[in-house]
Amino acid sequence: MTERKDAHMYPPTTSRLNEASLFEWMKTNVADFSGPMQVTQFSTGQSNPTYRIQTPARDYVLRRKPPGEGLLKGAHAVDREARVMKALEQVGYPVPLVYGLCTDESVIGSWFYVMNLVDGRIFWDASFPEIDKAERPEYMDAMNATLASLHRVDYMSIGLQDFGRPDNYILRQVGRWSKQYQSDELAGRHHAMDSLVDWLPAHVPTVDDAAVLHGDFRVDNMIFHPKEPRVIAVLDWELSTLGDPLADFAYHVMMYRMPRDILGGIAGVDLAHAGLPDEQAYVRAYCDRTSRSEIRDLNFYIAFNMFRFAAILHGIKGRAARGTATNADAGKVGSTFSRVAELAWEQARRVT
Repeated sequence: MTERKDAHMYPPTTSRLNEASLFEWMKTNVADFSGPMQVTQFSTGQSNPTYRIQTPARDYVLRRKPPGEGLLKGAHAVDREARVMKALEQVGYPVPLVYGLCTDESVIGSWFYVMNLVDGRIFWDASFPEIDKAERPEYMDAMNATLASLHRVDYMSIGLQDFGRPDNYILRQVGRWSKQYQSDELAGRHHAMDSLVDWLPAHVPTVDDAAVLHGDFRVDNMIFHPKEPRVIAVLDWELSTLGDPLADFAYHVMMYRMPRDILGGIAGVDLAHAGLPDEQAYVRAYCDRTSRSEIRDLNFYIAFNMFRFAAILHGIKGRAARGTATNADAGKVGSTFSRVAELAWEQARRVT
């Protein structure tokens, strides 16, 4: 992992950890580790606090569950992140090398895992404004190819057959996020979300395949080669599971319908002028790579993903209101909840 261009490191505050205890764990569990070490926290991230561990020989990244009680059931699953990355490494998928997982809370106060720091570039904007116009299609295509490659992995062959239930993925997701949305009264209600809670279960398409899903596949969760249009590491696997690969792809492709200031969206960008493929071409490239003729229910899948993202924003808004958020920008991020909820309902109304 590399430091994101507009991010900074700051001394741990609410997510302070015991560095002496961590040092002893590193010496025992990380091959060839030696000190001294310096630990700083990345300022990005809304869920699992993430740290950079610097040593004279190499740098590492540590991701932990937030300390304390009152965490949502199933959230902050650092053990699942570590497991899926270790499994995918077996087949050469671009993920960081995981050195170890610690489930002993006495070490730093919560579960964590340590991986290598991958040297490369992270982009926040899916239109790739930093890249020459002629090269931008290659960067877009690299994202497309990396996700298609994930969905072609035989999850049983890499030991992930029990990583999730592959059937009824969307119904379970709608139920989970509806419950979390409805249970957080402090964050408030929105008519579009209430409508989607009822509408989505009645419109779930028939699904005939399953794959490993990333769950949050977007441009800033990838590390690109320092100079080439190639993804060398995919990050942030907290929401990964087994399920409908079209739901995973639709979450990624909804960048075409998301505003510029939310989730790296490119809605409103003059795609031809920017040298970017349009949504139809991008979908076709994924279909070609995954041997599909088309994606008939794309509007539904995008409505579902916007609903899920709105529910996540609703949770961030609630944590900010309670003062339990781990990121200083949580209030600003959570404030976009209403806009995303309205966008989700707009997509639903496009379903025929």
